[in-house]
Amino acid sequence: MDMRNWLVDTKEFKNRKEQYTIWRLENLINFGLGKEKIGEKGLRKNIDNLYIDNQKSNFLKLILFAK
Repeated sequence: MDMRNWLVDTKEFKNRKEQYTIWRLENLINFGLGKEKIGEKGLRKNIDNLYIDNQKSNFLKLILFAK
């Protein structure tokens, strides 16, 4: 399932893989997942580059790195 976002042309954006990945993670975290799941590996790699509020960031870091 492809995300629908009226603010961004995702077809063109997908060509910039790293930027698209960060944008997609931010949108999934900030606006909901629906039935999707976020991959742990991608989230671990990009957690410090995401523009999300501090509470969400701290919570996700706690879950990801407290193992």
